[in-house]
Amino acid sequence: MSFFNKIFGDSSEEKTDKLAWKVLQTQEELDAIIARSTEVPCAIFKHSTRCSISSMAKGRLERQWDLTDEQVEVYYLDLIAFRPVSNRIAEVLEVEHQSPQLILLKEGKAVFDTSHNAISVDALKANL
Repeated sequence: MSFFNKIFGDSSEEKTDKLAWKVLQTQEELDAIIARSTEVPCAIFKHSTRCSISSMAKGRLERQWDLTDEQVEVYYLDLIAFRPVSNRIAEVLEVEHQSPQLILLKEGKAVFDTSHNAISVDALKANL
């Protein structure tokens, strides 16, 4: 691998995403996720597409991800595009709005949330 490929990555290499985001865009989908959390833990990552800290937190989750859907299902919300859904999350789950933010749901309730540089797979695992 050349020097530039080591730095920037080789676009010819097959990339495998360990983290398969499920997209959250509607309040109905949020209600379904809350209901689903009674069967399997669910995590919602609220991402601001305009924020570099949010992009770093998202990238860190993607690089560190080693969980399966049986352990936790993970959902992605673009809170700039879907602000009403973000507001509903804060209201229904009784968590203060942050951006970026990772919220873990179990049994229909938010049991853990963290934001900014504290977002990590290890933090999520510690609360599963």
